[in-house]
Amino acid sequence: MHLHINPVGGLAGDMFCAALLDLDPDAFEPLLRALDALAPPPDLGVRVSEVDGVLRGRRFLVSQHGGGDGDGHHHHTHYSAIRRLLDQASLQDGVRARAQRIFRLLAEAEAYIHGVEVDKVAFHEVGNWDSIVDIVSAAWLLERLGITGVSCQPLPLGGGRVKTAHGLLPVPAPATARLLEGMELVDDGVSGERVTPTGAAILKSLAADFRRCGAGRLRASGYGFGTRALPGLPNCIQASLIEASEAGSGGDRVWEIAFEVDDQSPEDLALGLDKIRAVDGVLDVTSFSGIGKQGRMVMSLRVLVAPRAKEAAVRACFLQTATIGLRIGEAERRLLPREQGRIGLQGRELEVKRVTRPDGSVTAKVESRSLDEAEDYRQRGQWRRRGEEA
Repeated sequence: MHLHINPVGGLAGDMFCAALLDLDPDAFEPLLRALDALAPPPDLGVRVSEVDGVLRGRRFLVSQHGGGDGDGHHHHTHYSAIRRLLDQASLQDGVRARAQRIFRLLAEAEAYIHGVEVDKVAFHEVGNWDSIVDIVSAAWLLERLGITGVSCQPLPLGGGRVKTAHGLLPVPAPATARLLEGMELVDDGVSGERVTPTGAAILKSLAADFRRCGAGRLRASGYGFGTRALPGLPNCIQASLIEASEAGSGGDRVWEIAFEVDDQSPEDLALGLDKIRAVDGVLDVTSFSGIGKQGRMVMSLRVLVAPRAKEAAVRACFLQTATIGLRIGEAERRLLPREQGRIGLQGRELEVKRVTRPDGSVTAKVESRSLDEAEDYRQRGQWRRRGEEA
């Protein structure tokens, strides 16, 4: 399923969640049960309210009646503590992975701005429970909707200053500006903070395409509102859920980077390729051996990358491999409709990917990671049984 975002008023974590809940109102109660895995404080309230004005939509509201630490100091939470919280919470693997990625992007932006190591980053506003709930909720809703691709219209630039724990800062705030690098912006003449760090990190984690949403059938539209009033336009985002109109017709555009390496050791090249794969927006990295000039063995490499991440991927290829030249071309990618699900087997849950073929048939495959976990579980069970028999 493809998600297209129109950031009419801007983009924030609560607006993103509200829009997805407007797409799927029945998701709210299951979402609350999922959030219980975080063991939130008892005074934390999470609710959805309906907006009925020029546009109808929803607001996603998180409040904590106890407030801050009570001594007048700014509350802060270390990134390492949030990472442990997510690791220990009984969340679905896909939800945990999405949430960890969003927080990692936030931590890397803060670390760059303040000149500290990532693990030493202390979040202020982003470390509060409302931001934690926004990010985990966004991850959970994306998994529930089976979002596999995201596109977005240009983001409003905003302007002026914003009040933070570090005092007044320019808009976009420094960490937000870092996260927005590579994204398309537009100045619509309305000042203020239009994109928050949380909103920017969520969008960056999705490697959104800013050029096109692709062809397909519109399944639903949702509107998520913020609390601030903007002059002359609604402070909301519009989220559109788009499904390929027929099996196999969904597609998008990607960049393909190709090159050969014949003077780098296999061990060093393997490490370099892992670092290229870790670049935000890189979709796939493949390699195969061949014979190059002067009969030398070469490794031919291909990197597929989302459009917004092309320059970052090019830089990584030059930094992590011995190549001195790249071939870069744009390619159309066709995608079969797919969805992630789970099945039960002997008391274990396995992740399954279901794909609709052009003739309408559906094929399913258990993810290899789940099979490894199930095999490990089975072997441990056999070991216990042998021990009991002994």
